[in-house]
Amino acid sequence: MRFKGEAPAVGTKVVTRTPRGLELGEVRAAPRETNKAFGEVVRVADAGDLDRVHRLREQEESLKWWLKARLRAKLPQVKVLGCNYTLDGGHVVVYYSAENRVNLGGAVREIARHAGARVEFVAKGPRDQTAFLGTLGMCGLESCCSTWMQQFAPATIRMARDQQLPLSPEKISGPCGRLLCCLAYEHPHYKELLADMPKKNAKVCTSAGVCGKVIKLNPLAGTVDLYTEGGGVITAPKEDLRPRDKEG
Repeated sequence: MRFKGEAPAVGTKVVTRTPRGLELGEVRAAPRETNKAFGEVVRVADAGDLDRVHRLREQEESLKWWLKARLRAKLPQVKVLGCNYTLDGGHVVVYYSAENRVNLGGAVREIARHAGARVEFVAKGPRDQTAFLGTLGMCGLESCCSTWMQQFAPATIRMARDQQLPLSPEKISGPCGRLLCCLAYEHPHYKELLADMPKKNAKVCTSAGVCGKVIKLNPLAGTVDLYTEGGGVITAPKEDLRPRDKEG
């Protein structure tokens, strides 16, 4: 988001200019870098703006339920998630989800007449639905995607492996059913920690002469678990280890 002059404080309601027109927004984080793709802040919202938005929210809720009723018979596979008017009321975005591709072109004219505005349909996938509707993450806080994120960070199974997480879907997936976004945020730190640790299954020895195979890495603690040649399991600091091949 681009700012004119000094950036407003976090939590401030602002009027923003987006590709659709003027919309109300809220500053969620301090600006990191200029990104014109999301528009610019025009001004801090005043009482008139907030009153206008309050009335538009009532229209949006009414339109949402009208749409649900109208589409239930014609397109039962379509789930209407919500509606969003621009600040001048001239453009309304209808957010929806559907398992298969649907053609909503035939409904646009009727909806535009009822809404009194130009209508745009935007399909939402599983991640987008979670961001739009809002939910709690595994950490117990409101999900990042519904609070401050502007774009989804790509997450991979490799990131979960590097962070020594169990690869069961329920442990590494968010409420949307996709991989946790926070895997991507934390991955650079884990890569740095793992850089000077032995690989899993490597043969190593401690300074006390106990040798074995690495069965688990504990990057945050800086230790590894060894299955020793004597058949036991010990935990040793990474600084206390050297490759088995170098043992005399």
